[in-house]
Amino acid sequence: AGGKRPDRARCDLADAGSFYEPTVLADVRPEMSCFQEEIFGPVVSLLPFRDEDHAVALANDNQYALGAGIWSSDVKRALRLTARLKAGIIWVNAHHRNAPDAPWGGFAASGLGRENGLEAHREYTAPVCAVVRTADEPEDWFGAPPPGAAAARYG
Repeated sequence: AGGKRPDRARCDLADAGSFYEPTVLADVRPEMSCFQEEIFGPVVSLLPFRDEDHAVALANDNQYALGAGIWSSDVKRALRLTARLKAGIIWVNAHHRNAPDAPWGGFAASGLGRENGLEAHREYTAPVCAVVRTADEPEDWFGAPPPGAAAARYG
């Protein structure tokens, strides 16, 4: 269903890019580009699976791993599956929700690094140590111990 450009009356940008109305693609096979590519839009590809192992194998057999979604009335089952999926973010019974403090980013061809949260802070910063000596008298850190010291600092 769907798979067409929105009407100009509904969308001023209908002719300006690759805009599609919400689209459901049925009868999808794993080798199809709609299953293998990252589609950024209101598009879902439906593919049946035999059991959990088959579903996980299908989901993980992909060069992209930005996000994954699990829709289920069995939350325990959904959480069990999240541990087996290769994706930077996994939504359960929701889609594209992300808190500003939650890391965002994918694996494999979906990119490296993370945005948001402490992980992003670590991506853009590096720890630095500054040691400042303020004494006026000379010091030989690696030499003989200072008078009255029990032992040398190193060695």
